[in-house]
Amino acid sequence: MQFAQALGLKDADTIAFVGAGGKTSAMAALAKELSAPVVMTTTTHLGRWQTGIAQKHLILSSRDKVNKSEIANTNTLLVTGVLDEHDRWGSLSPETLETLAQVCRECEAFLLIEADGARQRLIKAPADYEPVIPDWVAHVVVLAGLGGLGKPLNDDSVHRPAVFSQITGLGLGEAIRVEHVEQLLSSTIGGLKGIPNGARRTLFLNQAEDAIRQAQGARLAHALEGVYHRVLIGSLMQPEPEGPIFSAHSRTAGIILAAGGSERLGEPKQLLAWRGRPFVAQVAETALVAGLDPVIVVTGAYQPEVETALVNLPVQCVFNPDWASGQASSLKAGLETLPDDCDRALFLLSDQPQITVPMVRQLIERHNTVRGPITAPMTRERRGNPVLFARETFGALEKVRGDQGGRAVFNAFKVDYLPWVDERALLDVDRESDLKNLTEYFFVDEVD
Repeated sequence: MQFAQALGLKDADTIAFVGAGGKTSAMAALAKELSAPVVMTTTTHLGRWQTGIAQKHLILSSRDKVNKSEIANTNTLLVTGVLDEHDRWGSLSPETLETLAQVCRECEAFLLIEADGARQRLIKAPADYEPVIPDWVAHVVVLAGLGGLGKPLNDDSVHRPAVFSQITGLGLGEAIRVEHVEQLLSSTIGGLKGIPNGARRTLFLNQAEDAIRQAQGARLAHALEGVYHRVLIGSLMQPEPEGPIFSAHSRTAGIILAAGGSERLGEPKQLLAWRGRPFVAQVAETALVAGLDPVIVVTGAYQPEVETALVNLPVQCVFNPDWASGQASSLKAGLETLPDDCDRALFLLSDQPQITVPMVRQLIERHNTVRGPITAPMTRERRGNPVLFARETFGALEKVRGDQGGRAVFNAFKVDYLPWVDERALLDVDRESDLKNLTEYFFVDEVD
């Protein structure tokens, strides 16, 4: 997967890079993918040997002005202060940097900022005075090198090991484990330090060069999905042909559509029995066990009965007063309830209690590695349910009207299909014959 796709970039943005394990390389890799122009700078310093990350280098003193034409006419531009006595390029003054950011916005240019140093270590714990992230930065990418796992906590593996020890409780010389990196990256004095309020947070776990490191990265990603908007796992040194990112993880909401009046069936199908419990409760439990968060149930007809069926489950019920107008209104009600930091949602139907936890998890994992706008199961050349929609589709979904569901936008976006052999993904309940098929058709116990 390309770096820009994994970050979810659409328009020109201002992005700060902090942490350790490949910040400068990450900036250079992203700059190569982005449409020109791309401006790179630092709020601390860059080594003289790092000048080659851009096609052109512009040196500004505190008295120099930012020239708009320098940005508009260059593909990649590195802008720094003057060279210091340690052979490092210095940073711009805060005023000059803010002016540069404004000019970048006017030129629709990306601005990439290296906002701290790590002395080429694999992992970093920040000092009191860093990182130096301007409060107007919109997106912060925190890096950590998975190559530090298993290594002893010392100056060779970690920049500022004493601070790392303070945050994690790990003693100097002891081996760094996944849980220690998780503690560091989730700490407000560690990985989250200095990130402006409202800025998008992305964690990039670099150096996932083998199956063990990728598995360690996946463990960290699952633990930190609620802390960062996205967690990327990849390798800048050994990228795949499609790009340096192997997978991009993020919080996934579950939206259960349970508002219908069941006119054709003649009784509320949300409350039909499945394994001794109501349909809607079974679907909600599947969503919860699969790790969807939050799980939102859109109610309408039979609202009190549906909410009673869910009383012991940690789900959020949302009443759709326009439920009779069709499924589109329930889509909108569910989407409007999503938290701002949730960038994808899996829609489940309350008349499909047979959908399994493995199917839900496979759809999420598929989206982690492809990051297409829509991910759906495909069985015997027929589209099935449930369907995962990325945030880029939400605006189109909210414009759907009447009894059209999410499939109304399939023609407007690329759909990535997950091959699935289990025909149960195709079954739903509208009539008594459907209920009979569901209860008698080849049913096998699923394994979580």
